[in-house]
Amino acid sequence: AILNQALIRFAIDYMIKKKYEYIETPLMIKKEAFAEGSETFVNSIYEIKDSDLALIGTAEHALLVMHSDNVFQEKELPKKYFAYSMCFRKEIGSHGINEKGLWRTHQFNKVEQFIFCKPEESEKYYQELMSNSEGILKALKLPYRIIEFCTGDLAPWKHRSHDFEVWRPTTKSYGEVMSLSNVTDYQARNLNIKFRRKDHNEVVHTLNNTALATSRILVTILENYQNKDGSITIPTILQKYTGFKKIERRKTK
Repeated sequence: AILNQALIRFAIDYMIKKKYEYIETPLMIKKEAFAEGSETFVNSIYEIKDSDLALIGTAEHALLVMHSDNVFQEKELPKKYFAYSMCFRKEIGSHGINEKGLWRTHQFNKVEQFIFCKPEESEKYYQELMSNSEGILKALKLPYRIIEFCTGDLAPWKHRSHDFEVWRPTTKSYGEVMSLSNVTDYQARNLNIKFRRKDHNEVVHTLNNTALATSRILVTILENYQNKDGSITIPTILQKYTGFKKIERRKTK
């Protein structure tokens, strides 16, 4: 539990140093906002009975709709946000022993990055978001790889997407821990989010990326930092947040 909080605090401090603005989003937003943001979440969200609200599956949607029907001044862009929130997903169709426990849960903690920018700058900020996530994995000293989605595997609303995967010794394979997307104007067009350029308005571009989802990072730390005696060494970067350097193996009677 302390390690979980250490990861959140580390990610917040890391993103503040990158000069992103910190937001704590609501955990419930209107159901229609999910369809406007990306259809993939419509079937995975928990709806609130007798209301038009649903629990968020990621802070991305709450950050997105925060500027619905807005017209930014050109000098205001880019808007760089990050948010910590609890997230809730049904995870329908997930099964198998390696999907249980902390790896795939209905409720989890996540720090999310989100950018509103001018169209000609979205590729530049895509690379910046990629660098942010890579910096987090390097700071935690976790073995990782970055995979780009081929066009045929991209969701209809995505222009470009990469996954960040960390090596899992227990499964002898890489597991996805972060997902980066450039959505260009898909989300912003649906939600009427624009900016003023001289004498006309243009639709902004939006990008999102996981900074850190604690449950999966916890798994990768427990697996990659486990010692022969069963204890877990805490990554050096997190020790100032935990106050201890090691989780000792619990002795059984």
